Amino acid sequence: MNQNIVWITRTSLCAALLIIAQIASVSFGSTLLTGTIVNLVLIVSVMVYGLSTGLTVAFISPVLAKIFGIGPMWILIPFIMSGNLVIILVWHFVCRKWKGGFGYIQACVGGAAAKFLVMYLGIVKVAIPLLLRLPKSKAMALSAVFFLPQLITALAGGLFAVIIVPVIKNVTKQ
Repeated sequence: MNQNIVWITRTSLCAALLIIAQIASVSFGSTLLTGTIVNLVLIVSVMVYGLSTGLTVAFISPVLAKIFGIGPMWILIPFIMSGNLVIILVWHFVCRKWKGGFGYIQACVGGAAAKFLVMYLGIVKVAIPLLLRLPKSKAMALSAVFFLPQLITALAGGLFAVIIVPVIKNVTKQ
């Protein structure tokens, strides 16, 4: 089968799974659930199907979420993309260097910390005060969403990935 078709199919399936999971989990009203699922799908996409799929899904998922009415303000999307790209890159490169469980744990902690830092600095320290110029109460509420919950959901998604990725790889023999 043509490798381009395989790549497009796998990448499209990961992106679709991500959007469906976001739409389904938003109905529960929990950003922790939604964020955990998003991070899990991002990590699975890079660990099972490779860097190009992971990066593509990380890049397009916030845009698709916004188009489907579940994403954040457009001005925040580049910062969310950056956080998604960072967690993908950490997982990819850490797990290439350290195989198995130890690499997964390092990628989980490192990826969560890196995504948290990128999104905290980008959104809380740059976008909210400099680009959005919201009233203090709204700025504080929005900042809270992009503070500790980002670290928690990245860690939770990573921990689920530590369990799920080896199973998927075993089943698909990759």
